[in-house]
Amino acid sequence: MTIVHAKDDTFDAAVLQSEKPVLVDFWATWCGPCRALGPTLEEMAAKYDDFQIVKVNVDECRDLALRYGIEVIPTLLVFKGGQVVNRAAGLMGEQEILALVRG
Repeated sequence: MTIVHAKDDTFDAAVLQSEKPVLVDFWATWCGPCRALGPTLEEMAAKYDDFQIVKVNVDECRDLALRYGIEVIPTLLVFKGGQVVNRAAGLMGEQEILALVRG
């Protein structure tokens, strides 16, 4: 699967209405740990098809960041059935992310 880059107007369709679990990465271009996490998420998107990965740039989507209480980036939220079921902040490896999604 490919990573979806959601904006304010596409977030609900990409995340809340998804039939699969969705891992949402709240990030920013100036954030070093966010940039370091990027390649891991790209590899995971190519490897796993049982969940979708969506990235949200907090500088472009401040309302979404406020809506979900994002205070630190990167923050990963897991949505199932349109609801947040798990969250974590900071740089994580593939196995930690899988545990978060499949938790």
